[in-house]
Amino acid sequence: MIIGGLEKLTLLDYPDHLAAIIFTQGCNFRCHFCYNPMLVWPSFPGSDEKNKKEKGLSPLSTEDLFLFLSERFGKLEAVVITGGEPTLHPDLPEFIKKIKDIGYLIKLDTNGTNPEMLGALLEQKLLDYIAMDIKGPYEKYEETVGVEVDYKNLQKSVKMIMDSGLPYEFRTTVVPGLLEKDDFSIMGKSISGAKKWYLQFFKSDTELVDSTYETHPPYTSKEMAEFAKIGSEYVELCEVRE
Repeated sequence: MIIGGLEKLTLLDYPDHLAAIIFTQGCNFRCHFCYNPMLVWPSFPGSDEKNKKEKGLSPLSTEDLFLFLSERFGKLEAVVITGGEPTLHPDLPEFIKKIKDIGYLIKLDTNGTNPEMLGALLEQKLLDYIAMDIKGPYEKYEETVGVEVDYKNLQKSVKMIMDSGLPYEFRTTVVPGLLEKDDFSIMGKSISGAKKWYLQFFKSDTELVDSTYETHPPYTSKEMAEFAKIGSEYVELCEVRE
């Protein structure tokens, strides 16, 4: 497992639980709006330790990570594994098992491109919560993520997650220029019947994978509320999240 960094405490990323966040290195997407380019490209100019610390990521070895988790168990309840894209790592099941053996709950953040790994994790009962990003309507996916996409894999992952019996959420970062009002009906249909779909504000006041999006203004709160209202026609709960 290639660890990109550790956020030692989050009150927001695992609902109702105190958690740490483990960031894995490497991603198969190149989303224009991604604010962690040092995790997407290991060779990115900002991937040095100083830059990671400025982003709130503590660089550490696997050995130090497990020492930290062992020492903090009881104060922390859960671990969020995010990226990058965690499912790219073939040793992810073994890595998660070691964390669960300490006693932690596990939340996985994924882009949904690797249903085989997701299925293996579910079969081995290694997950307690799943969050999957919905980048946009399928016809706009490649424009948004910057690479070719196998939509069937995304659809498989959506179905697996919704049928898993686990708590889960879908989430979309709403980027002006990439998503517009009509897209939310299309996205909503692709996850119709889902329990939770969160719409997240685009943040451009930091270094992004695509620098041309830096300083671009996000949609207004009123516009985001309108998008969430459309989403609510397809899922049980669609809310705007900061």
